[in-house]
Order: sequence, then structure tokens, then C-alpha cells
Amino acid sequence: QVHLVESGGGLVQAGGSLRLSCVASGRTVSSYGMGWFRQAPGKEREFVTAITRSGASTYYADSVKGRFTISRDNAKNTVDLQMNVLKPEDTAVYYCAASIVLRTVVAAREYNYWGQGTQVTVSS
Repeated sequence: QVHLVESGGGLVQAGGSLRLSCVASGRTVSSYGMGWFRQAPGKEREFVTAITRSGASTYYADSVKGRFTISRDNAKNTVDLQMNVLKPEDTAVYYCAASIVLRTVVAAREYNYWGQGTQVTVSS
């Protein structure tokens, strides 16, 4: 089992940047495919990005492609999300998630463990 804790959220103006970090404890993060999801008020949780165990492959939602970058450091047990050129529509609670067997990266049901989330607010 792995425990995930996100940090780095906050309030930023449109066009700005934030870097979210997800720290894992309990079991090494290298055992899991990792993803970031987000949920805005009144909306369903949606896929943002994912990365395979080795970091060799990454996946992005069309809405963030070219602006967000996921990375992982298995030695430090962390997974980061660099968010650039932020837009008001990026406002949401962002969740880090871990998957034992990552097949359909966009499906929340594929992820076994979740962090508590960190709020990102982008003002216009």
C-alpha cells in the first residue's frame, strides 16, 4: 500500500505557472503507474496526465497538452506536475493517484490509491 500527499497548489494569475508535487510513502512509487486528475466544482473528476513506472511514457489530456509536464523521481519517491500558461479553466482540486496495473490511463477506476488533493485556482 502507498500513501500519497500532494502539495504546491495555490492561487495564480492566468498565464502563470505552478508546480505540484506528490510524495509517496509506505511503498516505493516505482511500483506504480502514476497519474494526476482534477475535479472542478460541479464537475466530474477528469484525467490530466499519467506516467508509466519507468517514466518512459507519458500521456496528457488534450486540454493540457503542451502546457503541463509530468515527471517522476523514483529515487525520491515523488511525482511532479509542472503547469505552465495556466488558464481559469484549470481551476480545480488536483489529485495524485497510483495504479498497480496501469492499462487505461484516463480511467479513474484504474487507480488504486489517491491523495487528498491540492487546490489550484487561476484568476483571470
